[in-house]
Amino acid sequence: MLDKSVPYAGIFMVRPAGTPFTPFPIPDRFSYALYRDGDEMDWARIETSVLEFEGEFEALLYFNKKFKPYPEELPKRCLFIENDEGIKIATASAWFHHVQGEYRAWLHWVSVMPDYQGYGLGKAVTSKALQLMLELEGDVDIYLHTQTWSHIAFRIYEKFGFVPTDEKILYKDNKDNNYKKAMRILNKLKK
Repeated sequence: MLDKSVPYAGIFMVRPAGTPFTPFPIPDRFSYALYRDGDEMDWARIETSVLEFEGEFEALLYFNKKFKPYPEELPKRCLFIENDEGIKIATASAWFHHVQGEYRAWLHWVSVMPDYQGYGLGKAVTSKALQLMLELEGDVDIYLHTQTWSHIAFRIYEKFGFVPTDEKILYKDNKDNNYKKAMRILNKLKK
């Protein structure tokens, strides 16, 4: 869940090509599932539960705008974790973006519902999404966007080889993304 008690700043991270990868196992009682038609409702529920959106309707609008235009990619790239009752409780996407016309691989929207946090599911879904990315894209640089409100996730991403990047092209279009401010906040939280 987002920690909105700390100041907000967005930051980009990159996992350089060639970074060693050791998969993190999924805990017993849970399983992976790839996107099927209709799963956007589960995605919206999960993302809203971690306070990424004010409501499921807003989350669904985002999903329909950013992911639905790629129906052939969703079943390969949008990942869920289900509990032993088949309820989707975590998600991540092995996605992509074009930055100034350059295609880049992106780890996107990693979230675990609050009632299921603390079981290693964030690490598991990140690990599986990275495995998907390596299968789909090969061993390339992988980017992600996070924020100081997700400082716990930031530390998880570091364990998977992601490092903060101040690559100017990533920051130019959004004033809420500020490498120096984010690093100051994150370094204070480390202490």
